[in-house]
Amino acid sequence: MPHLRRSLRRFDIMAMGIAAVISFDVVGQIATGGGEALTWTAALAFLFLVPYALIFAETGAAFPQEGGPYVWVKLAFGRFAAALTTLFYWVTNPVWLGGSLVFAAASAWDGFVFRLGTGTVADYAFKLVFIWVSILTAVVSLRRGKWITTAGAIVKVGLVLLFTGTALVYGIEHGFGGLHDAVLSPTTAGFLGLVPVLLFAYVGFEAPNAAGDEMHNPKRDVPVSIGVSACVAACCYLLPVVAILSVAPAERASGISGFLEATALVFGVYGSWGGPLLTTAAVMFVFALLTQGSAWMIVSDRMQAMAAADGAFFGRSLGAFHDRLGTPVRMNLLSGITSTAFMFAAMTLVEGDTAAVFGVVLTVAITTLLLSYLVIIPALVVLRRRHTEVPRPYRVPFGTAGFLICAGLAYLWILLGSWTALFPGTLEPLLGVAYDFQDIWGVSRITFETFTLGTVAALLVVGVLGRALGSPDR
Repeated sequence: MPHLRRSLRRFDIMAMGIAAVISFDVVGQIATGGGEALTWTAALAFLFLVPYALIFAETGAAFPQEGGPYVWVKLAFGRFAAALTTLFYWVTNPVWLGGSLVFAAASAWDGFVFRLGTGTVADYAFKLVFIWVSILTAVVSLRRGKWITTAGAIVKVGLVLLFTGTALVYGIEHGFGGLHDAVLSPTTAGFLGLVPVLLFAYVGFEAPNAAGDEMHNPKRDVPVSIGVSACVAACCYLLPVVAILSVAPAERASGISGFLEATALVFGVYGSWGGPLLTTAAVMFVFALLTQGSAWMIVSDRMQAMAAADGAFFGRSLGAFHDRLGTPVRMNLLSGITSTAFMFAAMTLVEGDTAAVFGVVLTVAITTLLLSYLVIIPALVVLRRRHTEVPRPYRVPFGTAGFLICAGLAYLWILLGSWTALFPGTLEPLLGVAYDFQDIWGVSRITFETFTLGTVAALLVVGVLGRALGSPDR
């Protein structure tokens, strides 16, 4: 790509990974698991995050081309498999931005900063601005856009430290009653309920590799960046969960609003300053969510643009990079349109059966990120065994055996998460755990499977059509 400029140094890569992966609404969901949430968060940090980070650190340094996972799957399995995998990886992000992040941001702003209402002009305006600011951050040149995602990463870490420190002070004043009642022993129900959420929380550190040709020294910087950002993310999930469970019951941390309610509780230690500080914290929350969307748009749009430029996703023109900005503007705009469409759909389908169905489709669309790893991880193994001539600046400990063990562990966890996303409630009866499907999802299992498998089938049709209408192999 002649228009790409090397803008990302090691700190930028680390910051982009942190900005993309750490999600405060996920922190709230994890905390609802009670004491065993700590156990499973720590367990998956060692049993999934470590092996996952090791194999992607080695591959990302050895194959640093623009497009990242698209290039890896293409080298391993060909253009068609790469096109489908990249579509699943990419579509998660505009759907998540327009169907989840924007609503979490609006809820935080409405509850703690300025009243928006629901379905009002102010509500629509806020959500549209949120979506398109995230998109425009991806449109501007990377050497400027990276500072926004870097600021988001700093705000996230700063907010975690502020909340954790304040919770410590609150606990000293009022006692750490939550820890006395917390049951850390893992259970089967907790395992099935928390593991899929934690897997979704922990993946994505390879995403900056989508801008591989825009890194100054990827062979040196990628392994260190993945290692550091993964450690920071693990701490940013563990520390606030510990803090929440120490001073507040788990039910006060359900989703983004619940997490802010827990923040409101501990900020009482600041007296009259508590209100302004809570408003500031809510603004930081919203900014962190916005930059999370920006970071994913920057990297995933580049992946999908590389697929289009390669002729694997409709026309090559869709993958064109702007001459001056060096960004895939057309793919950025497609993401913005997709996000906006999902936002309007969610605003329209707000009650009754349609709301439950939309929630099912949204959940499956988001978990397509996990489904993409079912192809990406085997591709890493194929590259490790087939392309032995490629220099590998960093290697997983214990050579090929160590790489295969790490890949096998990561793959088994992803397989579990993908299965529970598409077929929830099927493992619980086998393990003696009660599961009321209708009560949890608001629809019957037949309806659920119709829409989940239908969503996946629709994406496959789009992928096949995009490849068929793309350019022939060169």
